[in-house]
Amino acid sequence: MTNARTARRTRTTSESSIELEINLDGTGASDIDTTVPFFDHMLTAFAKHSLTDLTVRATGDTHIDVHHTVEDTAIVLGEAIREALGDKSGISRYGDALVPLDEALAQAVVDISGRPYLVHSGEPDGFELHLIGGHFTGSMVRHAFEAVTYHAGLTVHVRVLAGRDPHHIAEAEFKAFARAFRQAKALDAAVDGIPSTKGAL
Repeated sequence: MTNARTARRTRTTSESSIELEINLDGTGASDIDTTVPFFDHMLTAFAKHSLTDLTVRATGDTHIDVHHTVEDTAIVLGEAIREALGDKSGISRYGDALVPLDEALAQAVVDISGRPYLVHSGEPDGFELHLIGGHFTGSMVRHAFEAVTYHAGLTVHVRVLAGRDPHHIAEAEFKAFARAFRQAKALDAAVDGIPSTKGAL
C-alpha cells in the first residue's frame, strides 16, 4: 500500500456541526462525541470491530430530536469512507458477518460496489418506536445505515434474525455491519487492480 486510506470531513448546517476523521487501516481506536450517548456507543463498536480508527465531534439540535445529529454524522461518515477508499484498487470488495449479542443475532453483507443500495429487514414490530437509553429511537438504526450506504457508495444487506432487547438488536446490527465492512475494505495481495470486470467501482 502506497497511499494512506484516510479522510477528514466536516459538515455544518443550521441543524448540526460535524467534524470527522477516519483511517481505514487502523486498529479500531476511536474518540467519539456526538452528544448522543447511544450513538457514540454504536460508532465505537463500528470502529472497534471494523479495525477503523475514527474520531468524531458532533453537535446539533438534540433539544428538538437526535435525528439531525445522528443522520448528519452518518452522512459524513459515509463521505469519509468513500474518500478514504480511493479508487478501491486491491480491496477484497465483499464481506459478510453473522454476529450474536446474547439473544440477538444479526447478519450483514457488504459490497463496496460504488452503487448505493440498502436492504434492511427483520427488526421486530415496534422496534422503530422504542427509546434506547431514553433518547435514541430504534428508527435511527435504519436511518444511519441509509445515510452511510448512500454516501459511501456501498451495497449493504442487514438482517435481524433474532432478538428481543432493543439495545442488543441495534448493537448486533452495527457489529455485523462493522465485521462485514472489515472484510470488504481489506487489502488482498491476490487482487490485481480493481476487483470488477468493468475496471471501476
